[in-house]
Amino acid sequence: KSWPKHFAKTDLVIEAVFEDLTLKRQILSQMEDVTPLHTIFATNTSAIPIRDIAEGCARPANVLGMHYFSPVPNMPLLEIIPHDGTSPEVLERSLRIGTKQGKTCIVVKDVPGFYVNRCLGPYLVEVSALVKDGVPLEKLDASMKEFGMPVGPITLADEVGLDVGSHVATFLSKADLGDRMNGGDLTLMQNMMAKGWLGRKASQGFYTYSKDSKGKEVKTINADVRAYVEEFADRKLDLSTEEIQNRIVGRFVNEAAKCLEDGIIDNPAVGDIGMVLGTGFAPFRGGPFRYLDQMGSDKFCGMMMDMAERYDGKQFVPCDLLQEYAKTGKKFHGR
Repeated sequence: KSWPKHFAKTDLVIEAVFEDLTLKRQILSQMEDVTPLHTIFATNTSAIPIRDIAEGCARPANVLGMHYFSPVPNMPLLEIIPHDGTSPEVLERSLRIGTKQGKTCIVVKDVPGFYVNRCLGPYLVEVSALVKDGVPLEKLDASMKEFGMPVGPITLADEVGLDVGSHVATFLSKADLGDRMNGGDLTLMQNMMAKGWLGRKASQGFYTYSKDSKGKEVKTINADVRAYVEEFADRKLDLSTEEIQNRIVGRFVNEAAKCLEDGIIDNPAVGDIGMVLGTGFAPFRGGPFRYLDQMGSDKFCGMMMDMAERYDGKQFVPCDLLQEYAKTGKKFHGR
C-alpha cells in the first residue's frame, strides 16, 4: 500500500468522519504513524470534547478542533478548539490556516458542543417540545424567519441532517448540563432517522426535495412525517408567533449567556460573531448579546421566568449571569 507515503510532508490533517470517538481515535493513531512530528491533527467533530479524542495519542500537543459549518464553502465561521494540552504554536498555526481559508475564526473552550452547537442543543430541544405541543411545522419555520433567521428550525434540521442534529442534542443531554437541555422529546427525530429520513442529503426529512421539469428544486412538507407528527403531538396549543419565538430564542440566548458565564467564549463580541456567522442568527439584531442589550436583561429574565412558571419548566430559568445583569442594569456591550 502506497497511501502512507503521501503524508510524509503533511503539515495539517483534518479528520471529518462520523461522530464516533473510537473511529476518530483510530484515525488519529494511523495518521501519527505516517506524518511528520510537526503535523497538526484537527478534528471537525461537532460536539465530542477534543481532550477525549486526544487521549492516548502520541502527540496530544498537536491535536485541536477545527469545527467547520455546513455547507462549508458558504459558511464563514470556523470554531477553533484547543484542549488543555494543545501547544500555543499549534493554535497560532491553525488560526493562520483558517484565516487563509477565508474563514472568520473564533477560539472557544473545549466543552461538549463547544459554543455554537452548545446553543443549538436547547434550540432544537425546544423545537421538539413545540412539535409535541402541536405547533404545525410550517408555523415553526415561518415564526423564526419572521424573527430574522435565514431559515426556520425545521429547514435547519434538514440542512444539518437529522442524524447530526439528533447526535448533538442527545450527546449534550448526557453531558450533565442540568435542566437547560431538558424539556423536549427527541423520539420524533430518532424514528425519522430509523426510516432513513435524514434531511436534504437523503432527499427527504421533514421536507421532501425533488426537481421540476426545468431542474428547479421543489420542496414540500413530507406527508409521511406530517402524519407521524400528528401522532407524536400530545396536545394542540394555539400559540402566537411571538410565543413561539420567545420559547425558541429564549433558550438559545440563555445558553449563549451561560457560555459566556462559563468562559466558553472570551467576550460578548465573540459570542455575537459566532452566532451570526455560524447559525445566521437574525443579523440585523446583531447576535444574542446585542439582542439582550436591546431588549434589556431585566425584561428578558422576566419573560423567561414567566415561561418557566407557565410551562412548569426549569429549562427556562435564566442563568446566573443574566440574573445579575438584570439586577444591576449592566449591558454586555458597555454603554
